[in-house]
Amino acid sequence: MTGGGAREPDQADTGRLAATLGARTRSMVFGTAEPSAIDGELELLTTIDLAHVVMLAERRLVPGRDAAELLRHVGRLRADGFRELHHRPMPRGLYLMYEAHLVSALGPETGGKLHTGRSRNDIKATATAMRLRAELAELLGQTLRLQAVLLCRARAYREVVMPVYTHYQPAMPVTYGYYLAGVATALERDIAALRHTLGELDRCPLGAGAVSGTDLPIDPARTAALLGFEAPVAHAMDAVASRDTALRAVAGAAGVGLTLSRLATDLQLWSTQEFGFVTFPERLVGGSSAMPQKRNAFLLEHVKGRAGAAVGVWTGAASSMKSTPFTNSIEVGTEAVSEVWGALAGTVESVLLAQVLVSGGRPVAARMAARAEEGFVTATVVANRLVRQGVPFRTAHHTVGAAVRRAVESGSTRLTGADLPAGSVPPLDEVTAEHRYGGGPGMFDTSFDEVRRRLVDHAGWLRGRRESWAVARQRLDGAVAELTARPEGNEAP
Repeated sequence: MTGGGAREPDQADTGRLAATLGARTRSMVFGTAEPSAIDGELELLTTIDLAHVVMLAERRLVPGRDAAELLRHVGRLRADGFRELHHRPMPRGLYLMYEAHLVSALGPETGGKLHTGRSRNDIKATATAMRLRAELAELLGQTLRLQAVLLCRARAYREVVMPVYTHYQPAMPVTYGYYLAGVATALERDIAALRHTLGELDRCPLGAGAVSGTDLPIDPARTAALLGFEAPVAHAMDAVASRDTALRAVAGAAGVGLTLSRLATDLQLWSTQEFGFVTFPERLVGGSSAMPQKRNAFLLEHVKGRAGAAVGVWTGAASSMKSTPFTNSIEVGTEAVSEVWGALAGTVESVLLAQVLVSGGRPVAARMAARAEEGFVTATVVANRLVRQGVPFRTAHHTVGAAVRRAVESGSTRLTGADLPAGSVPPLDEVTAEHRYGGGPGMFDTSFDEVRRRLVDHAGWLRGRRESWAVARQRLDGAVAELTARPEGNEAP
């Protein structure tokens, strides 16, 4: 029978301790009981509970009737959006407040059995892994979409010639499409790092207990499968002591942010009136409250700024983890991880901004070509053509450099054949096509196809992971439905 009329248990009395923290201290370490602060955590926590109770019933560690009562009540809480738990005091944190409610609602003989064979430590590690899994999957998915946008625009603008800059000076002729494909190539390594980190989240900490597993005959492989993991952990202490995957997750986010910040820096510079290489539609720019003429590509500044935030969170998290004991630790499991979620969410938003900016930005082909013509960017190619005629490169370099100096002194912005062998000053499109060695724009198709192949592979892998999580959730729902549908008192087979 249930204990629906039972007295609310004293959450401050643990048996060993009869008092707890003061209200202000509690709010600092446990947070508040506001709905927005607890619903997300309870969603994860109760999902873990469903899998745990199913396993306990199957292992006959909890009677089938008690398991069914627990599952039904947890299901009602979830269906009602946890409203029954809103604004309740939680003197020892959210989990113990929630467990006290179960004991009050179902009685200690039923509600008190939920925590059999586990600890808050392995619960928290499992919730962290599941949340990281979802957040990383979203970041990886959106970054893959950005890479697809970059490649799409790269193919569209593969013939738009522009000067590439080194040390902020015009250096060589490339194309805008080649530049975008280069960013997509760099992003590939960030994507590979995110995929690797997400792949590390394939072992379920549930079952590790407080720090050394349990002597009860639980089945961690069963709960792992029901929660969408490939296997349980191999070492209980590592499971509750480590949050290095969270650290690598935010490092991966910082890597994406750094790559996008460099893209955003270029696009912001190139969209200035002085350059005029790229223009953005009005939906992607802003004006000024004081200067009527302004047309600010301000979204790019958000992309750059959020990269700094992710780097800062990684630094803070690593500092919190440094020199802590290798066991369950609040510095590691709570303090170090607390800001990771904001960094991951902020990076996702940065990626979304980059998607629309890359998609919406348009190169000004005439302006790009003019600056390439006026910037002496074919000088190295002219020197190389002399090399092909048998001139030592250093001699050719000096000869062309002197020709550039004379052109500048005469007020010209272009090299001519006056002081150079005939035919040694090629047209720009010919130059970019000839740079087909060492990964130059002449190898566009080869490099493009390689990045695209990897994009398809990553996308297929992520799709497979998401499908496996969905199948696991269906199995969990089915197991819960089977247990709750049995005639009262029947045990799991």
